[in-house]
Order: sequence, then C-alpha cells, then structure tokens
Amino acid sequence: MVYCLSHLVWKNSVTACAPESCLLPERFTKKKVLTMARTLIVLNPHAGSGRAGRLWKELEPLLWEVLGELIVAITQRQEDVAEHLDQAQAAGVQRVIAIGGDGTNHALVNALASLNERTPDAAKMVYGQIPIGSGRDWARYRNIPMDVRAAAHWIANATPQPTDIGLVSFGNERQYFLNIASAGLSGEVDMRVNAIQHRRPWTFLQATIAGILQHRPQPMQVTLDGQAWYSGPAYLVAVANGTTFGHGMRIAPKARSDDGLFDVVLVEGVSRPVILSALYRVYNGSHLTHPAVRYAQAHTVRIEGMLDTVGLDLDGEHAASRDMVFQMQPGLMHILG
Repeated sequence: MVYCLSHLVWKNSVTACAPESCLLPERFTKKKVLTMARTLIVLNPHAGSGRAGRLWKELEPLLWEVLGELIVAITQRQEDVAEHLDQAQAAGVQRVIAIGGDGTNHALVNALASLNERTPDAAKMVYGQIPIGSGRDWARYRNIPMDVRAAAHWIANATPQPTDIGLVSFGNERQYFLNIASAGLSGEVDMRVNAIQHRRPWTFLQATIAGILQHRPQPMQVTLDGQAWYSGPAYLVAVANGTTFGHGMRIAPKARSDDGLFDVVLVEGVSRPVILSALYRVYNGSHLTHPAVRYAQAHTVRIEGMLDTVGLDLDGEHAASRDMVFQMQPGLMHILG
C-alpha cells in the first residue's frame, strides 16, 4: 500500500493513489501529518531478484513507526528518480531513503548530487539506504546492518554526515558515483553480473574469475592531479571513495569518504596465474603490498585507453570510454551514517 497526501501524489510512480483514496494510519489526522517531518521512500520492488518487493510489506509498518510520515515512490525506471526528488524538495521533504539495489542507489545519488549542485544555497536533502540488492558494498563500508529490520532502526538513529562524491566525465556524459568507479576488468564483470537474473552470494566472484580467464589487460595511461603515474597494460584501475566493491572485495581498504581524496588502486597486466593466486587477498585488503599492485591518492584522476575504449563500472552500473576524468566533489551530499 502507498500512503500519500493528496497534494503529494507522484504522477510517474508505478503505484499512486488519487486524492480521494489516500490512506493514512489511523493514529494520524491530516492536520497532524502536515506538521510532521516527511521521508521520501524510493522503492524498486524488483531489486535483489524481487527481494525488495517481498520485504516491503514487512518494512512498511516498521518505517512508519521509526521514521514518521512516509511518501512512497515505487519506481522501476531510473529516469523517474530525478522527478520524484524535484517534487519532494518542492514539498519540503528533507530525507530520502532508497530501498533497492545498485541501479536505484546510483540513480538517486546522481539525482541528489545534481540537485545539490544546481541549488547550492538550499538545504541539502539527506540520503540513506536500506540495502536490499546483490552487492550492498556501501553498506559494508558504512557498517549498515544487512538485516533489513536492523537497518531500518539504524537509519532512524543515524545522523547526516557531509560525504564526498565522485564525478566522472567521459564523452558527452557526466555521472556521479558514491562508492567506487573502476576501469578495465570490472566493466566486463559488470556485464556478466547484470546478465544474471537470480544472483547468489558467489555470483560476483564467479564473474570475476571468468573475466580474468578471458580478459586481456588493456594498455592505459593514468594521470593523477596532472602528473603521469602509470603507462602500460592493466587489469584494473579503481578510483575509490569507499572501500569495498564486488560483494565484499576490499579493493581500497584505506579509503575514506570524508577526506576529499580518491584512493587509486591499479592492478598491472601480469599473468593470469599471478592474479588468480592473489585474488583472495582482495577480500582481506592485504593486496596493496603485492608487487603487481600500485596505490596512490589524488583529487583528480584521468584514465586513457591507449588502443581502444575501456570498460567502466560505476557503483555496479556499466559504461565505456576511451578517455575519462574523475573529479572529487568534497562534502557534496549529506548521507546518514
């Protein structure tokens, strides 16, 4: 069921209610609801192979209890998210919670970051997420509980923290990312994972191994803050704001999302047996001392494919380009943490 106020119906939601059919919990009168803080819930019921939709019936009454009045936008299309946020801001909503997977979160981060950039003097809308999808790596970094009921209580008690956001420009596109963007092998892994409808805990590892066995390291040129840093074949260049990607791989264990810097991790184009034998070290974060791994920090990162386009992973979403520039946007969003 979607609760809403008559003047806050989202027209593009998959589920919406007409003014005469708006339903509110019995303990609320309309006068009381209008004076309470509102929270926009952006729900993708198909996230986590449909897990988000199945859990919503359990979560809905709990979220009413711990967060107060909810305005629920049920969406299956990423392009609808920006309109939901614009309408929410116009209605005075100050908090938005995502219940979905990587795609939902990526769309919300881009919409919120763009909104904050367009309206720098306005109060920043606070963002939080209840992890439902397959990866849930930002939740691992921020220690958000994986149990959805525990996560709901965690969200209710969390305080907003100024959080850095990454911005990548390639071709005619600009996209924000919250956690990690990476070029090379990870773009291929993305495509493999996204092609699997029902994912399991081992899906990302399986896709990574398959990718290593078939991927040929591409010649890349990497520049950090205007200075040449690496030129040659590489399996992967991770530009990290958070620590973890790929369902638990701690690719950038030293990263912080409040220091104004990217952690840059590069895996050189060594032999497949060397990479496979060291893969386990990514899960405990000990790989930074491996001779085939380079590590640095920077405000701006440029990655150029020397021969061809390079696959790109943006918080689990796939893209590709031959020339990409990553710029840190310090404190651009306020995120519950």
